[in-house]
Amino acid sequence: MRSNTRNIVYCALFAALIVVFAQVQIPLPGLVPISLATFAVMMAGLLLGWKYGLLAVAVYVLLGAVGVPVFAGFKGGLGALTGPTGGYIIGYLPYAALAGLQNKKLQDSFWGRCGLLALGTLACYALGTAWFMHATGRTLAESMGLCVLPFLPGDAVKIALASFLAPRLRKAMKN
Repeated sequence: MRSNTRNIVYCALFAALIVVFAQVQIPLPGLVPISLATFAVMMAGLLLGWKYGLLAVAVYVLLGAVGVPVFAGFKGGLGALTGPTGGYIIGYLPYAALAGLQNKKLQDSFWGRCGLLALGTLACYALGTAWFMHATGRTLAESMGLCVLPFLPGDAVKIALASFLAPRLRKAMKN
């Protein structure tokens, strides 16, 4: 009972962290801003595991879907999810699940965590870019130039930082 309550509290905490981190953003000329939301999603998966990490992200997505302004730029509502950047928000779900895969070999090594996060990033990019193309009518090349390539350096830094911090924070959460 106590462990379950703790997990639910952590889910709520990480959903709130994703909201806060989503507001830390750098606007770009395209439609997709650079934000720290993906970093919070990575940490939710790495620290809570796939099930509770996914639950934390689902709470975030559902809050936004019903109109609470939790997405980047204080946007919310179904329009934000069906708009050009909505696929990236939906992509946070498999991102957290992949980041939280509890394979001892992968979770116990820096490079294993980096690999899980790279897979999550790929899933998020795939869903988001496909939806962006559908919503805007842009080609794959245009969409990659607007929605993927500018984000790669920042995502590499976020992946490295999350992979470094996760085991240290996991220890602190257990105490």
